[in-house]
Formats: sequence, C-alpha cells, structure tokens
Amino acid sequence: MLALAKMKLALAALFAGSAAAFAPQDAGRAATSLNIGTPGSGWGATLGPSPQGSNVGDQQRILGQTRRTWQFPDINQELVEVDMTSDGRPMYADIQLWIGPDWTPMTMKTYSYDGYKRPLKCIIGTRNKQATIEVKNTGSYELPITCSATYAKPPFSDLRNELPGKVEGAYVEGGGAVHSVTFDPTVEQAQILLKTDLRQLNAKVEVLNAPNNYKQTFEIFTNNGVLNSLYVVVDTPQASNTVRVRNIAPLEFPFRAYISEV
Repeated sequence: MLALAKMKLALAALFAGSAAAFAPQDAGRAATSLNIGTPGSGWGATLGPSPQGSNVGDQQRILGQTRRTWQFPDINQELVEVDMTSDGRPMYADIQLWIGPDWTPMTMKTYSYDGYKRPLKCIIGTRNKQATIEVKNTGSYELPITCSATYAKPPFSDLRNELPGKVEGAYVEGGGAVHSVTFDPTVEQAQILLKTDLRQLNAKVEVLNAPNNYKQTFEIFTNNGVLNSLYVVVDTPQASNTVRVRNIAPLEFPFRAYISEV
C-alpha cells in the first residue's frame, strides 16, 4: 500500500510539471500599443502616429477572414475617417460603404506590406445619409488588423478640400492612363485625392519604393467620384517613394489626380 501511494504521488507531480510546461508563457503581458493616427490638434498637425493610449472612435481588432461594421446615423455629417494598422504584418482589407439595405455605392480594396510602418488613413463620404462602413480582413487568420471609424474632424477633415487649391490636378483618361509622382527622400507622408465630375471613379493607386516594388495599393470603385472621391494619406518612411495612379475605367470616365506631400 505504501508503494502504491508513493507511485500515485509521483504521477501527480509528473502531470503537474507537464501542465506547467505547456501553460502560456506570456500570460499577463501588457498589450502592444498600436500607432494609429487620431483626429485632434496633435495628430492633425503632422498626420503621424498618435500618442500612446489615445483612442480613435470605436477601435476594433479584426482577425483574418472576418469583418466589422460601424454605424453612422447622423445625416448632418458627411465625412467619415477610417484608420487601419497592424503590428507590422501585411494588411489585406476590403472597405465598403452601405446606404440602405442593399446599396453599396463605394468599395475599396487595400493592401499594405507593413501595416505598422504604412498604415491606412482615409476619408469616406456618407452622402449625408444614414450609412454603414464595413471593413473585411481578407488576409489569412495570422494577419489581424486593428481598425477604427469615426466622423472626421478638423483639421484632417479639411485637408481633402484644401488640396486642389495647393496643387494642380493631373487629367487621367480612362482606358488605362497612368500618372505618377516621385517624392524626395525627406518627405514622410503624402496625400492623394482622386475625383471626377460626378461620373464613376474606378482607379488603382500604387505606392512604390522601387520599380514595381509595391508597398501599398488602393483600388476604388464608386458610381460618383465627387460624393465618394478617394482621399488617402500614406506614410513614406523609405527613400525614393513613387505614387502611381492608373485609371482602370473605360475611356469616357476620366478623373483628376491631386498628389502632394502633407
């Protein structure tokens, strides 16, 4: 009996040691602070990463192959700011604007090779209607993203309207016409505005760090390139960044491209 009792105690100690070996090693570790630009005076001046601990609207973590939505019921406000980042891994996402039960007037596919160094900052128009913004993570399960959406506030909300007064818009015909701008290595961020004269907008934006080395891409379709123009701010942390826009709509749907440093 004594030998049997000793054997039971030995087995219990063995199982306890095995359970401890397979327990999570980072339990209780503090979460990583994600750098997402936030509306307000501090962020609006530089459009850079926000201070640690700041809050951007309703911030949500979106795992791969899942989606989240944000409701915007105020018809007196028209501009929505969407901010998206990751912990340094690639970002693949689809953004859609929903108005009513079955109307999707704008869709945008986005990609970034590093969502920490090159996050997404964009403005989406709700057309002064009750709207929903959906963000779907189209990447794999191992590539989560963190996203927020909120009504845009000055000074960020003013930049879209101010840009056409600062730079001359390049006329980009439909049928595959291309326009590109290369930035000096000292430029840290660039802003891009694509708009039409009420006709549809179907375009692709590519941010390159070398010939055909894509760091970030945006592909947008909307049936009204004024009410839903494309306005994005991109980070350019490495030298020799080029922004290239391509009109992938038919020939009769040109747009104007306004591209400038922030």
